[in-house]
Amino acid sequence: MKREEAGRQERTGFQESRPYGPKYDLRTDFVMVYGISDDLPERIEGWRKAGYTIHLMTGVSWGEYQDYLYGRFDGREHWDEAQTLRSGDPMLHGKDVPYMAPTISFARYLAEQIRRAIDCGVEAIHLEEPEFWAQSGYEEAFKREWRSYYGEDWQEPHRSPDAQYRASKLKAAMYARTLERICGEMKEYALVAYDRAIRFYVPTHSLINYAQWRIVSPEALLVSMPSCDGYIAQIWTGTARTANVYRGVRRERTFETAYLEYGIMQELTRGTGREMWFLHDPIEDNPRYSWSDYRRNYRATVIASLLHPDVKQYEVCPWPWRVFELDYPTEDGSGKEPIPEAYKTQLLTVMNLLRDMHRHEEAPDPSGAGAGPSGIGLCLANSSMYQRGDVLGEGEDEGEFNYDGTKAADGLTTRQLELLDFSAFYGLALPPVKKGIPLRPVQLDNILTFPGYLEGYRVLLLSYEFMKPEHPGIHQALAQWVREGGVLIYAGDGSDPFHGVREWWNRGAGSRVYERPEQHLFEAMGLGREPEPGEHAVGEGALLHLRCHPAELSRSAAGAERVLGAIRRALELRGEADDYRESGLLRIRRGPYVIAHALDESEAAGGSAVLEGAFVDLFDAELTVRNRVELAPGEDALLYDLGEAAGGWGEEEAAEAGSAHGGPGAGAEEAGSAHGGPGAGEAEAGSAHGGPGAGAAQAGSAHAGPGAAEAARRASVLVSSSRVRDAAREGGRFRYVSESPSEMTVSTRLRACSMPSRIRACAADIPLAGPGADASGGDAVEAEFHAASSTLLLRHEGRPAGVRVELEWL
Repeated sequence: MKREEAGRQERTGFQESRPYGPKYDLRTDFVMVYGISDDLPERIEGWRKAGYTIHLMTGVSWGEYQDYLYGRFDGREHWDEAQTLRSGDPMLHGKDVPYMAPTISFARYLAEQIRRAIDCGVEAIHLEEPEFWAQSGYEEAFKREWRSYYGEDWQEPHRSPDAQYRASKLKAAMYARTLERICGEMKEYALVAYDRAIRFYVPTHSLINYAQWRIVSPEALLVSMPSCDGYIAQIWTGTARTANVYRGVRRERTFETAYLEYGIMQELTRGTGREMWFLHDPIEDNPRYSWSDYRRNYRATVIASLLHPDVKQYEVCPWPWRVFELDYPTEDGSGKEPIPEAYKTQLLTVMNLLRDMHRHEEAPDPSGAGAGPSGIGLCLANSSMYQRGDVLGEGEDEGEFNYDGTKAADGLTTRQLELLDFSAFYGLALPPVKKGIPLRPVQLDNILTFPGYLEGYRVLLLSYEFMKPEHPGIHQALAQWVREGGVLIYAGDGSDPFHGVREWWNRGAGSRVYERPEQHLFEAMGLGREPEPGEHAVGEGALLHLRCHPAELSRSAAGAERVLGAIRRALELRGEADDYRESGLLRIRRGPYVIAHALDESEAAGGSAVLEGAFVDLFDAELTVRNRVELAPGEDALLYDLGEAAGGWGEEEAAEAGSAHGGPGAGAEEAGSAHGGPGAGEAEAGSAHGGPGAGAAQAGSAHAGPGAAEAARRASVLVSSSRVRDAAREGGRFRYVSESPSEMTVSTRLRACSMPSRIRACAADIPLAGPGADASGGDAVEAEFHAASSTLLLRHEGRPAGVRVELEWL
């Protein structure tokens, strides 16, 4: 049974290896209890009592698997299956925790571990990060797999492009085999033993990140795996801040990289009906940064993900314990400090509004701002991971390196740094994104899998200088797309040594042997094998042939302009020249939410971008109302447009929350900067504040306007840093329950036509009035009415079990 048919809501979730804790109880729909250990039943029970749907997450390439390594599982040691470098050293994730080569024996061991989790009653399993490092492949187990897969003796992967390519292709196939075996076997076990359908998901980094970090993973192979129910896109500051080169400058570009990463990940589900959760992280695996750095980069990744409106589910935080319990370096480096209170509130606001995204489709932006040409794609294939390992001549050895975002790249040689930059991809990808063109990465491997996969694309960019097509049928599909009106921009100079690997284009018979795969593509378009650089008409479409290596395009402003000029010309050839527009802003609307990023390094920016209207600033701990938002290049905005207000939180879902889901809700990630007071263009209004312990905020003036019942009818929750449930009205009262972690301040902005006569709050399990009411008067509430926007800000302490809030008009 599919999850939707069972009525369960799993819009937001998080992963945690620690037992339940109220300070990091984020009130999402589900929790992924991490790791299979002896205390797993107790950890599951703790989270289940808090109302969560329980999933399990465990590593499929590394973990606390010493029982297997040291022979306690089956009587044989398995260190020969640890991924091994050419130096003979194992690739370690920690002490006695190597990355594993996914043998059939290891798959059998993992299946037995997962069986224990199924016995504990989990509803879904997440097998995270199937990762095989490109520089490994020297372990005895891999040598055996090579002989079995290729029918020939193992070759040292670093000795030739062909050996490196074949090694990586085998690594991807091994993990695909392991995942399919585990998922299929365990689904059968759950049905036979418990008559229960279990779901399997694969949390994985993006293809872009794995290729850049030189890691091999199944990625597109998962699309054809029937036992896989979906994915988590593991994109966060740690992946997205990896430096790249644009116009000759190597630096971090967190927003642009994250935007591309989220874009390629959604291609794993397009046309499949499978689920996808986008991940964000309020911090990252590298603990050496300050809270302001984490906050700035977190905002960039959140905005980048929200610019892809087809995905509406989110993992709001990996390891919330480390966010809400641990200290990180101060700005001046003098010590460490816990999470700032304002940032805590901001994070929970974002986490909860992410859960609201399912209600809203992308809406036309009446301003037209940030509207670059759509239908522009950049092809990327699984094989981009197969060309990332070292290839060294006899006697050459400049040392091995691996990069995972937790260490500096300062000690790398020039060649290693250029390899890490992945400039052949970014040379094509960054120029359009930097000019406000919403480029979409296209999974080249999917072209054969899904009919009509390229519908909606007008222009595609392609190069085989950093990847290869794994099937000749891809070219037939591309050629047909061009003949029907598409324009293909091909960039390449034929210099890539991986053109000579043993693959289909050079393994044919007679005249069907090609030196390079693009020769077959050009021939499929009727242009011969070596068309001249320039423009070539193909049916109703065209080929634009750029005779250059795409990495060259990253090294200068002229290179970036060459990419943009090709896109501009491609649209002209389609008769759509007027559609080409550059912008300093990427911006969309999703219902009442306005999502925007002001691009830097771009003359198109033209200074600051200005948004005008009546907005709630969702990156502000106090949910300030602003009439004017100014974004300098590089800044982000996440706003609630009061002119487009939708139904209130906690109302549409009140019925389903009470029936299909009896536990927590909400989830997302952090926000940006706190605001010390109203900014320019903001209207101030009178406020009323309840004193400590008063439990009620009293208005001090008469209440003109609608009657009490009408005032309650108009009231609704617009946005909150808590999960809002059970919103209801009765006479002149409007009430709801607010759930959040403990030891934080909840901010809630409500629609209200006037200041209520009384505002009361108390623990959700205590009645507000009558027998059993809290004699102390309940929780303290701060209230501020904003007359210009007819909104009310409430602030109070958070409780995981909920705070019942009641507004009353007399």
